[in-house]
Formats: sequence, C-alpha cells, structure tokens
Amino acid sequence: MPESCRHIVFRGRVQGVGFRFTTSRIAASHGVSGWVRNQPDGTVELVAAGPARAVRAFVDDVQETMAGYISSVDESPCPGHERPASFEIRR
Repeated sequence: MPESCRHIVFRGRVQGVGFRFTTSRIAASHGVSGWVRNQPDGTVELVAAGPARAVRAFVDDVQETMAGYISSVDESPCPGHERPASFEIRR
C-alpha cells in the first residue's frame, strides 16, 4: 500500500477544547504517525503519515469528531517526507 503524508492546518475554535489530545487518540486507532501542535495564531497544525488509506481515514475521523470546532481546513501533501516513528503532541 502506498505511503502518504499530509500537512493540515485547522482553523476555528480549535484550541482549548481537547483538539490535540483527541487527535492523538484518533491517530493511535488508525496506526498513523506524525504530530499535532497549537500555533500562536490560534490554529492547530498537524502532520500525519502512514499508509494512504489509514491517513485518509484518520483525517476524516478528526474532521468528523471535531466538526463543531473547525471552521476551515487547509490540507496539502508533505514534500519529501520521512515517516515519523510515532504520533506526538508538540508544544
């Protein structure tokens, strides 16, 4: 199965609502690696890597689970990515 890496920025009321913790839990259930962190501008930035089907299901689950907090999503491929060993919450 081909590997995929996605870089995503979530906008809305996405900080202070458990977004990073929820994302980490969802990542574990899909077996994807990467990281999630809050940005100073109020957005949440995410990188997810793994089998393409797992990454897509993970991103869809995050968007569905956190839909009430997300106003927009910018998604793009990660250029020249290396697959991280695990998923982490970055500060």
